[in-house]
Amino acid sequence: MSDSKTLSEPTRTEKNLFAQLEIDTRLLGMIGAFIVLCLVFNFLTDGRFLTPRNIFNLTIQTVSVGIMATGMVFVIVTRNIDLSVGSLLATCSAMMAVVQTVIAPEWLGLELGHGMIAPMAILVGLLTGMIIGGFHGWLVGYLTIPAFIVTLGGLFVWRNVAWHLTGGQTIGPLDANFQLFGGIGGTLGETGSWIFGVIAVAASLYGLYSARRARLTHDFPVKPIWAELVIAGIVTVAILGFVAILNSYEIPTRRLARMFEARGEVMPEGFTTGYGIPYSVLILIAVAVVMTVTAQKTRLGRYIFAFGGNPEAAQLSGIRTRALTVKIFMIVGALCAISAIVASARQTFHSNDIGTLDELRVIAAAVIGGTALSGGIGTIYGAILGALIMQSLQSGMAMVGVDAPYQNIVVGIVLVFAVYVDILYRKRTGS
Repeated sequence: MSDSKTLSEPTRTEKNLFAQLEIDTRLLGMIGAFIVLCLVFNFLTDGRFLTPRNIFNLTIQTVSVGIMATGMVFVIVTRNIDLSVGSLLATCSAMMAVVQTVIAPEWLGLELGHGMIAPMAILVGLLTGMIIGGFHGWLVGYLTIPAFIVTLGGLFVWRNVAWHLTGGQTIGPLDANFQLFGGIGGTLGETGSWIFGVIAVAASLYGLYSARRARLTHDFPVKPIWAELVIAGIVTVAILGFVAILNSYEIPTRRLARMFEARGEVMPEGFTTGYGIPYSVLILIAVAVVMTVTAQKTRLGRYIFAFGGNPEAAQLSGIRTRALTVKIFMIVGALCAISAIVASARQTFHSNDIGTLDELRVIAAAVIGGTALSGGIGTIYGAILGALIMQSLQSGMAMVGVDAPYQNIVVGIVLVFAVYVDILYRKRTGS
């Protein structure tokens, strides 16, 4: 079917603007709410909220919860819940800290800064998360213990396992290479960020082109050319605008001088440069891409959503739901370990309270992002946007001077309101 024939169909031309653009109205509403939230806080903080510095900090603060929220989508889609993610993060962080400060230098004799310390710690953290997550999945899937009970127990157990591993002490400083994943200590720089931005734009445009070509190949209806161009333009502006904002946050002069000194060079007079995209944000982007592809393009993803939509039908169709449950919780465990890398690297040490209440923030991010507690419905990008909204809300209130207890009250109210709005939206759309 040709483009001209497809675009001339009455059913296509009679549709409204949003239908022709094929934009998710719920996603549009979330983006609108986020923009309003940012503008309100920017007004209340006399323009400090939307500065490059605060946007940079906001992105690196969102990463840890955002990574775990992508896994929580799979859990909630299958009508389960995981209350242990914050405690599991703490255990993974404690294991990695012990590897870096005790096992590597004292048991293996590796000197501080050795190139193998960070990879070894990360591998131990990932294995820890996957093993514990798989154990939770086995208890839920094969012993049929409700996920709420299993992970509630995990919340208490793994938080205190983390305390035992470190003797209740703060451990650090962590390996310098490991700290690069924390955010401000490891970035692409201005040039690297622009290169990444151009590559990301090219990949996005190619993705849009491939999707259109695939639809035409199978005689599916496609958007008008102008709609494709509008979406391509929005994507391009969003990516390059994000890069420009992060590049405009300049590295302090003293820090720059120390960086030149460490390389045995003298900083040129008047030299300035921006931080660029943090490595931690690149990790979040990579996780989002992998999880989205898993959800939309793989058999595992189809099984997860089929199981969540109708568990009985999924079992009758031959899906091994018990093994599927184990896989889902293993994925969440691995994501908790990745979040532990980012969170502990950002702090430059492991602390006993790391990940505290993260389980509630992660669940809230997934639900605010449109994941239905009744199962079967959820998106990865929605969960990440939900995490960004949550972090923006908390950061904005902190900048305004709202005390922590009142911040939690507001977050709780927003969560309940978001679920109510989601219920109304699904009733109205019949989804």
